[in-house]
Amino acid sequence: MDKAKKSEILVVKNLQKVFFPGTENEKHILKNINLKIYNGDFISVIGNNGAGKSTLLNTIAGTLSADAGEIDLDNHNIVNKSIAYRARFMSRVFQDPKMGTAGDLSVAENLVLAQKHTHTASLHRFKTADKWVEFKKLLKTLNMGLENRLETQVKYLSGGQRQALSLLMATLSKPDLLLLDEHTAALDPKTSFDVMDITQSIVQREKLTTMMITHKMSDALKYGNRLIMVQDGQIKLDVSGLDKENLKSEELIQLFQE
Repeated sequence: MDKAKKSEILVVKNLQKVFFPGTENEKHILKNINLKIYNGDFISVIGNNGAGKSTLLNTIAGTLSADAGEIDLDNHNIVNKSIAYRARFMSRVFQDPKMGTAGDLSVAENLVLAQKHTHTASLHRFKTADKWVEFKKLLKTLNMGLENRLETQVKYLSGGQRQALSLLMATLSKPDLLLLDEHTAALDPKTSFDVMDITQSIVQREKLTTMMITHKMSDALKYGNRLIMVQDGQIKLDVSGLDKENLKSEELIQLFQE
C-alpha cells in the first residue's frame, strides 16, 4: 500500500540519546533519528550490536528517556510521558519469555490480567461457560495445547508456550503499536519458527501496527511489509513494498559491511 494513503501512527523527530554524557565513556547512540510508522505497518528492524535499534525501541516505549527530539503518537507528543501512560496505547513482548507473564499465576489468571482487570481474586467469575470458552478459543489459535492448561501455573510452561502466551496477552487490548523486542532470540530454532508463525497470524488477524527488532536476517526479509536497518545511531536503510520483497540477503550483508 502507498504510504501517502496511510495515516501516521507514530512519528519520531530528531530523536537523540546519549549515554554517560560529559564523561570519558560518553556514547552518542541515537543521532537525530527521524521515523514515521504508518497504520498497518509491520516493520522489521535490524542492525549490528550497539547500532541503536534496541535503544530506539526502548525510547519509544519510555523505558529510556530521550535527550532531544519528539515522539508523536496520533499527533500527540508523548516524549515526556511515563511508561504507564504509553502502555495504554502500546504493548510490548520482551526477549525473555519470563518478562511478559506472571509465573506463579495460572494461564487463565494471566489472561484476566491482560484484559485490564485489576485483580484475580474473583477468578471464579471467569469460569462461567462463556468466558472459559472464550479463553479456550483464544489459546487454541496458538496451536500449543494451552487451551487444555488454563489452570496450569505459567512457570510450568515451556519457553515457547510462555512466549506465545505473552504475545497473545500483549495483543488482547489491540494496541495502537505492538513492540517486539527480539522476542524469539531466546528460543530454539523450531520454537522460534513457531512463535514467528503465531506472530504473523496475530498481526494479520488483528491488523496490528508492529515494530519488531530482530537479529535474524531471514526473519527481517520474510516478515512484514517494511525493513529498517539501524547503523551507528542512524537509519541507514528503509525499504517497503516491492523494494523489500526484492531485497536479497547478499545486499543486506553488504550494507552491514559498509
